[in-house]
Parts: sequence; structure tokens; C-alpha cells
Amino acid sequence: MKAYVFSAPGKMVWKDIPEPETGEPYGAILSPVALSCCTSDVHTVFGGGKPKQTMHVLGHECVARVIKTGAYVKDFKVGDVVAVPAITPDWRATDSQEGCERHAIEHFSGHRLGRTMPGVFAEYFSVLDADTTLAHIPNGVTIKQALMCVDVMTTGLTGAEYAEIQTGDTVCVIGIGPVGLMAIAGAVHMGASRVIAIGSRAKCVEMAGIYGASDILSYKEGNIAERVLEMTDGKGADSVIIAGGGDNVFTQAIDMVKYGKGVVSNINYYGGEGYLAFPKFSGGRGMAGKTVHTELAKGGRARIERMLKMVQYGRIDPEPLITHTFYGLKNVEKALLLTKEKPEDLIKTAVIIDEVNL
Repeated sequence: MKAYVFSAPGKMVWKDIPEPETGEPYGAILSPVALSCCTSDVHTVFGGGKPKQTMHVLGHECVARVIKTGAYVKDFKVGDVVAVPAITPDWRATDSQEGCERHAIEHFSGHRLGRTMPGVFAEYFSVLDADTTLAHIPNGVTIKQALMCVDVMTTGLTGAEYAEIQTGDTVCVIGIGPVGLMAIAGAVHMGASRVIAIGSRAKCVEMAGIYGASDILSYKEGNIAERVLEMTDGKGADSVIIAGGGDNVFTQAIDMVKYGKGVVSNINYYGGEGYLAFPKFSGGRGMAGKTVHTELAKGGRARIERMLKMVQYGRIDPEPLITHTFYGLKNVEKALLLTKEKPEDLIKTAVIIDEVNL
């Protein structure tokens, strides 16, 4: 089969590789119907991510058709079109039963597709446990909506959930790419009264308002922490969700969040080595009462089916995140390069391989 593989730092190539085998009695083989490229794919190929072995298939955002199932699969059958979570934990691991499913057995074990096992940039791919990691797409949900649920929507809402938002809170979202936009939507649904969005790209600013931001700040117009403090009469935001930016935003988030009860929820990826600076002064010399969460997105079947219900009943529509659509598997190459270049009008790409009606 054809697959788009990582061949060397900065280089992806098309290659013929063996088709996957079910292997696992709980597993399944699938064929992509639609997929999207993630900024983490860009980090892996072009720098910043942990080096992958050569000839590794990347990609973890996908809606797919079930081609074959293992003997013990109960809830999915050949021909089903399903949402494939970007995070596919081993729910049978003891650590998962202890509530540590995203890091069960080893760090980041929940993120397997395109990381420790072949990803979705191929004609076929496999999952190890279909019943716990594939998600049924309900009636009325489009392929594009489902595609945005498997990673960016669940990641953004993970950020909002760990921000511990209470009704009437002021929430600041740093970075308003696709994940930040979903964090805004999540914050609104969790009861935030004021959502301060920080970003500058015109299309993202427009969408931030649509998803519920009440204020927009630009990185380019002064110190964002100082401005948030000014806007909140020196008190700071109740919660700050970090969904983008360089190493400095971690410090700025602590600078701008409230003393005594403030929560920083980080879902941002920081490339390279080194350290993230915790500011002594705004950190209260270590006694400011500020909480920091650093979280990988929630995944698995139940989680993504919850995201899909939010779409089904009109609470959040993530489809407008898709600004660029391509057709045919071969165009994953164009989508990846566009994600790397990040033009002003880009939020997310979609590559449609099989136009199906749900």
C-alpha cells in the first residue's frame, strides 16, 4: 500500500509498505475517509518533536472506514465509518484503571497513532482495540465535523476542563489557532462570562469572536500579561488556558492569573530542550496559591462520542475551523506543507479521500 512516511528530518516521502494485519483479536484495520494534519506532525518532520524512526507513518487525525475486525470486536463491523480518536489509550492497563490512561505504563502511551505505531497517512492503518478507541458518528454529524472532534475539539475542551472554570469567571486563552478556538468554545460552555483571546491572525481573530471571545488582544501590541492585569483592575484572570505560543507564554500565564485561586491550564506543546520559567514574583515566591495543570488531550471512544454529541445537538460546530480542503490521499503532502507555512487565512486543513454521506 501507499503511505506518506517520515524519511529524515525535514523530509517526507511516499513509499510502498506492507498492509497492516489485524493481529490483535480486539483490533481493526481501517481505511481513511478524511484526515487532517496536526502541528505536531509539523514539529516531528521539521524540528521540535522527538525524532522518529525513519520510514515511520505519521498522522493521527482521521475519520475512517472499518475494513476488517478482530475476532473479539463487538461494537463495530466492516463498512462502518467511524471517528478515530487521536489519543487511543490502553484502557486495559492497570494505570488506566487508576485514572492515568494517557500515561499508562509509559509516558504519553495514550498517543500511539503516528507516534509509537504507524499513523493514518496511508491507504490502511490499524488500531489495537476497536471497541474502546473507535467512536460511532451519530446521525446529523458531518464527516468534517467528526474530523475536528478527534483532536482539536477534545484538546481545546480538555484545556477548558482543567482550567476549573466557574460560572461568571474571566478566562484568558493564549493562542487562538484551532485548539485555542475550541478552548474558547469550551470556556463559554463551562460558564465563563468574559473570555479574553490572545492572538493576531485575522481569520483566527474573526473565529474567536464567533466562538464566544468577548475581548481580543494581540501579541504585537504590548506585554499581554500587563494588559490582562489592566483589563481586570490588577486582579488577573480567574483562569488562563495556554493553547499556543513560545516558551515565554508559560511565564506570562502565571503573571496574569489571579492570586489565591487562579488556575493555569496548559495544552500547549513546547519544542526543544531546556526549561519553562516559573516567575518568582508573580508566583508569590512559591506561595501565590496559583495552580498549574499540564495536560495531554483526553481521548478514547467515550470521550470522542461525547464531543460528537456536543456537535449533534448544536452546542459546538467545529467544521468552520476547516479553511482549506483537498481531495485524494496524495494531497496530504500539500496539507502538511500548508500547515507548516501557516498562511494568514489558514486554521485547519481537511483531506477528503472518500466522500460519504452519514
